[in-house]
Amino acid sequence: MKQVCVLGGSGFVGSAIVRQLSLAGHGVKVLTRRRETSKHLILLANVDVVECDVMDDAALANALKGSDAVINLIGILHNSKKASFNAIHALLPARLAKLCSKLGIKRLVHMSALQASQQAPSAYLKSKAEGEAAVLRANKNLDITVFRPSIIFGRGDGFINLFATLVKILPVILLAKPNAKFQPIYVEDVAKAFVTSLYNIDTYGKAYDLGGPKIYTLRQLVTYVANTLGKKRPIIGLNNMLSYLQAFAMELLPVKLMTRDNVRSMEVDSICVTSFPACLGFQPVALETIVPDYLSDDNPRNAYNRFRTRAGR
Repeated sequence: MKQVCVLGGSGFVGSAIVRQLSLAGHGVKVLTRRRETSKHLILLANVDVVECDVMDDAALANALKGSDAVINLIGILHNSKKASFNAIHALLPARLAKLCSKLGIKRLVHMSALQASQQAPSAYLKSKAEGEAAVLRANKNLDITVFRPSIIFGRGDGFINLFATLVKILPVILLAKPNAKFQPIYVEDVAKAFVTSLYNIDTYGKAYDLGGPKIYTLRQLVTYVANTLGKKRPIIGLNNMLSYLQAFAMELLPVKLMTRDNVRSMEVDSICVTSFPACLGFQPVALETIVPDYLSDDNPRNAYNRFRTRAGR
């Protein structure tokens, strides 16, 4: 495989995958709504960033032409009129699989979510399950692999960094669903799983859970973030009713940090029922070996980044 088309390649996870594909010598086409948001990828070797409306079948088919493999990473955390769970998580993967089959593109790797299920309590997880099922149904004509990661951490993530910000600015943390469990996995390990699977015929027709080596409650993760930052913050866990009330209030904010559907997703623990896939040939790294480097202000890399920011570079 030489030419890989990545949908959602300019995001947090996508950027890591594109970098690894580039280093592996692939030609990479990144589809994005706005090329400006992907400037960090343009200078990578063999990477072409193309503006494309993936909701338009004709435009998407034209962008996919010439690809040997397709990776779909497109997803949203919050439902809206402009971008619904059904359109993004369920219908898009189904359309994509049909277009790949029509164009003769055999290899498709798709990102779902841990605990995606038609019986899940949240619309997010249900829609992810629908998309996953649609892709796997195409396995007769395509070589499909599906990955279901737990929460993903790394420099620039939207989870650990969010709580780091809250710990810095709030004297007390009111925490919804404090006992919800997660199995965080490093973004570079997720990227390695996607890139490694491209060559691996043992992964064809399979769906894999992806999680790190440790399981944490949400309270434990926030406590770890606070300790890493050297901040002492009381953490008050909210019961179910108060968790939903907090989420409802946050839904009214211009920027939605959390919704009631997010709370419903946390009613099922985001942990793997099986061990990390041995066929991928590596083991994921622990959160404790990565997070301090990008949370702490007292390290050379962050000092250099602050210097560059002040210098306007």
